[in-house]
Amino acid sequence: MSATNEHQDRNSENSENNTGESSLAQASDRANGELTVSRSVQEPCQIYPEVPGIDCNSFQLSPDGLTPEQRHAALNQLYKYESRQQEFFIGYQTNQKLDFAEDLQQYLNFHLNNVGDPFTSGNLTVNTKFIERAVLDYYASLWNARWPHDPQDKESYWGYVLTMGSTEGNLCGMWNGRDYLAGKFLLDDPDAEAEAKKASEDGRPRSIPRRLIYQQARATGENPNAYTPVAFFSEDTHYSLTKIMRTLEIKTFYELGTELYPNDCPIPEPDGTWPKEVPSEDRNDGPGSIDIKALAVLVEFFASRGYPILVCFNYGTTFKGAYDDVEEAGQALMPIFETYGLCQREVYYDPADPSKYDIRDGFWFHVDGALGAAYMPFVEMAYNRRQIEQRGPNFDFRLPFVHSISMSGHKWIGAPWPCGIYMTKTKFQLRPPDDPEYLGSPDTTFAGSRNGFSAIIFWDYLAKNSYEAQIKKALRTEELARYAYQQLVNLEQRLGKDLWVEYTPLSLTVRFKQPNDEIVFKYSLSCEELYVSGEKRKYCHIYMMAHVTRELIHKLIEDLDKYNAFPEHNLGISEPQAEIFAANNAMKKLSHVPHTGRGFK
Repeated sequence: MSATNEHQDRNSENSENNTGESSLAQASDRANGELTVSRSVQEPCQIYPEVPGIDCNSFQLSPDGLTPEQRHAALNQLYKYESRQQEFFIGYQTNQKLDFAEDLQQYLNFHLNNVGDPFTSGNLTVNTKFIERAVLDYYASLWNARWPHDPQDKESYWGYVLTMGSTEGNLCGMWNGRDYLAGKFLLDDPDAEAEAKKASEDGRPRSIPRRLIYQQARATGENPNAYTPVAFFSEDTHYSLTKIMRTLEIKTFYELGTELYPNDCPIPEPDGTWPKEVPSEDRNDGPGSIDIKALAVLVEFFASRGYPILVCFNYGTTFKGAYDDVEEAGQALMPIFETYGLCQREVYYDPADPSKYDIRDGFWFHVDGALGAAYMPFVEMAYNRRQIEQRGPNFDFRLPFVHSISMSGHKWIGAPWPCGIYMTKTKFQLRPPDDPEYLGSPDTTFAGSRNGFSAIIFWDYLAKNSYEAQIKKALRTEELARYAYQQLVNLEQRLGKDLWVEYTPLSLTVRFKQPNDEIVFKYSLSCEELYVSGEKRKYCHIYMMAHVTRELIHKLIEDLDKYNAFPEHNLGISEPQAEIFAANNAMKKLSHVPHTGRGFK
C-alpha cells in the first residue's frame, strides 16, 4: 500500500470511528487473529462520564494511531478545555499561575531521573541532584534545620524532592516513624559475600548483593507494648493518613482502643465508643485545629501502658486551612513522655549482647505542612516586620520534638504536576532497605526512580522569587482571603439566607454552602458533607492561590447570586430563564466529591 493510500485508509477508518465502534475494536476485528488484543465489551464513550467541551471519541486511540489532523484537533480541544477550566479555577489549593514554559520547555526532551539518594550522585548521571541539593538547603534554612546535610553530622537535615505530593511525604514520615518506634535497625548483611562466593563455586556467577537487613528489638515481659507504635491524628487530617495507616499496618488509637480497651476510653463519644480520630477544636464548626487537651488525654492513656506514640500534625488542614499548634502540643505531651519513660529510652536489639543498644525517643512528631509549610514562614517574616497582626504557630525544626516535615510543591509555589519535599534529621533516618550497586547510590527514598524535573521547577521558582517577593505574595493572598470572606458575607445578607460562610484566621480558604452542580464544575469547587449541631450540611470551599484575583471572586459571587445557585433559592427570575437553568441543571453531575472530611492533596 502506498503512503498516500495508507493515509486515506486511516482517515476513513478514523472517520468511521466517530460514528461506530471504537477503532480498537475495529482493528482487532481486522487483525483476524494476527494481533493478540482484546475487544471492547462496551463503547467506552457511552459509559465514561461526559465532560463539557470534550468529545470523548476524539481521544480514543487506535492501533493505527491518529492522523496529524485528528491529533492536532484533539489537542486543540484539550487546550481550550484546560484553559477554560483554569480561568475559573478557585476551589483547590493549587496555584495555577505558572511561569516555566519559556525557560524550561527544552528539558521535556530529557529523561531526568534522580534515582537514589539526593546526596549521592550515582551512576545514572542524567539527573538534577545538584539542583535538588540546592533546593533542599533552601528549605532546611527556611525551616530552621541544621544545614547542609552531612552524613557525619547526625543533627543535620536529610530529605529529598518528592515525585508525588505531600502524601508521599506523609507516607515517608509515617514509615520512618513506625520503624523508628518499633525498634527496627538496619545492619549490613554479614552473609552476603559468602553466599555470592559459594554460588560462584557451584558454577553460578553472582554479584555481591550489597544488601542490608532488618533486625527487630524484642519487647520484654515488663513492657510487651514497647515496640507497638500507636498513631494519633485529628478528624480534620487529610484522607491520605487513613490510607497510609492501612498500607503500613500502623495501629491507630481507635483500633487499639476498640480492640483491647473497649470500655476504658477516657473521652468516649456520646454512645460510649472510642473517637475514630482526635477531636478538632469545637468539632465540625470550629477552626479545624487539633484539640490539644483531648490529644493529651488520649496519648497519656496509651503512654501509661508503654506504647510509643506517633503523631501527625496538620499545618494547614485541607478543608478549613487550620494550623495545629505543634509547639503547644509538644509542651503538653513532653511531660507525659517523661513520666512514662518515652524520652531517650534504651532500645536493645541483640539479646546476646547487652552492649548493643540505641538511644531513641519513644515518640515521633510528623508535620503535614502540605500548604502551610511553604508560605507561613513568610507570614512570620511579615509579622516580625509588623506588616501583619498575627502569625501562625511554630511548626519546624526549631522545635526539638519535631522529627519530620512534608510539603507540597504544586500548591503555594505552583507546578505543572504534583511534587513536594520530605525532610527529617540524619539521626532519625532508617532507610535504605538496600544499597544497590547497580545504581551507585543508596535507595533512600520511597520511590526508586524519581522525577528530576521537579527539582528544576522548585529551583526556577525560588531563583525568581526572593524572600521579599514571597512576603508580598503571602500578604496579598491573606488579604484576598479576607476580601472573599466579606464578599460572601455580603451576599449572604443580600439573599437573606444563611450560607454558612466561615473563615479560619490566617488560612487561605473560605467555606460556604455548596451551590448547584454547574457552579461546582465551573469553578472546580471542592465539596464535603459535615454534621453541624445535628444538621447535615453540604459545604464547599475556595482557595486564594496566586492566580486568584478580585475579578474572579466577583464572577463567582455573580454566579452565586443567580437563580437557583443554591437549590432551595428562587429569586423570582422569569419562567423561560428558569426553564433554561433547569435544563442545564439536569446535566450529569461532573464534580469530584472527595472523601468526607478529608479533602484534596
